[in-house]
Amino acid sequence: MSYPLCLAGDVVTLRDFTPGDVEDALAIVGDDRVTHWLSFDSRDRAGAEKMIGAAIAAAQSDLRSEFYLAITPPGSDRVVGFVRLARSGVQAGKLGYAVHADHQGRGYATDAARTLIKYAFDQLGLHRITAAVGPDNVASIALLKHLGFTPEGRLRDHVFTNDAWRDSLLFSLLDHEPTS
Repeated sequence: MSYPLCLAGDVVTLRDFTPGDVEDALAIVGDDRVTHWLSFDSRDRAGAEKMIGAAIAAAQSDLRSEFYLAITPPGSDRVVGFVRLARSGVQAGKLGYAVHADHQGRGYATDAARTLIKYAFDQLGLHRITAAVGPDNVASIALLKHLGFTPEGRLRDHVFTNDAWRDSLLFSLLDHEPTS
């Protein structure tokens, strides 16, 4: 695998993070409107710097097991979101994504997820991808169903965010299943 990775979607481009992306990342992971739906609480500048540093280190690893990629919109290199695929188990991965609150509803998360899924199946040889989402996250549930994910069940008290335990709904997609 080459570094830096850059994948072109139909709408967005996915690329490895750079140190210059901290401000854009902070605008996403520091915003309660976004992190309310994620598996972690809002982060401060130090937390955003640590996140970007870890993503860069993972990208440069010879045995890359995490693909934490910046989402950039058409005609810009500004980061408006991120998509993440972490290898887990045998030929399996876990998918996650987030888009800046001001850029939601434009299809960026759908295109980013679709692009990374295609890469995971075609280039990484994965067989199974899962995604866990909060039961109240209607938009994310719709996105996963639109991409062909199948609901598998409920993970009770799966994540601790915003000072409370939260269940997650688990979805999966297999390499031989059609995606849209």
